[in-house]
Amino acid sequence: MKILPSEIKTSQLHAYLLGAIAPRPICFASTVDEDGNMNLSPFSFFNVFGSKPPILVFSPARRVRNNTIKHTLENAIRTKEVVINVVNYAIVQQMSLASCEYDKGVNEFEKAGLTPIASELVKPFRVKESPVQLECKVLEVKATGEEGGAGNLVICEVVCMHINDEVLNEQLQIDPHKIDLVARMGGDFYCRASGNAVFEVAKPNLNLGVGIDQLPASIRLSKVLTGNHLGVLGNCTTVPSIDAAFKDAHLDQLLANGYISSEERFRALHCYAQELLDANKIDQAWQVLLK
Repeated sequence: MKILPSEIKTSQLHAYLLGAIAPRPICFASTVDEDGNMNLSPFSFFNVFGSKPPILVFSPARRVRNNTIKHTLENAIRTKEVVINVVNYAIVQQMSLASCEYDKGVNEFEKAGLTPIASELVKPFRVKESPVQLECKVLEVKATGEEGGAGNLVICEVVCMHINDEVLNEQLQIDPHKIDLVARMGGDFYCRASGNAVFEVAKPNLNLGVGIDQLPASIRLSKVLTGNHLGVLGNCTTVPSIDAAFKDAHLDQLLANGYISSEERFRALHCYAQELLDANKIDQAWQVLLK
């Protein structure tokens, strides 16, 4: 399928974009109007864009169906303040309820059963149930268009950050399993970022990895190893040599088997190397692959 944005309805394009650009973190934005009335609304056009200064950007897009704008956007433009509350699994249904299009002046904190607590440096209230709350000053609001579906980039600077101690590990870092975040997918789908959904990928070495192009052809052209496996090997700083002292009982058993062809032998060795790579036993996997 090929899509040219100018040739389909905005609502269709919107659905494709949200289905493809996912999962997206959720900005649960709290604002107040000029009279101090509270407003709370979630947005998944959101992310962090710097740490010195700490910058967050979210976009209350113009409604596709009638080209109107959100109360959050009106408040952000007029008061220049917002609190960004992150959304975890424990409040995802309440967050969804707060997204209802209530009339201006209706308190979404009350509708969603969430607890407003006073901020320290800005007027909008924080969501007590949110594990991380970020008090922000609005630096700029940049409109990207005037038609339904156009974004409005609310560029915010974090002036105070509150973290629930219960989501921290012993090193005082946020534990992804404890914070149990959720993210927005397309349609009615969400993603829960904890448990088996969370995995680690080692950051690239400070020294350059050799690259997949420098792997021996027998490894690079493997019919067993995936691109992910090759990526792990390519991130190593060197292609190691065979270690004569390396001992592995399962490898010895594989090598002792009688194979009908060299292809069958390669497959057996690469399947074992695949298991080792999946277990993050990279040095052992190399020795198996180099046999």
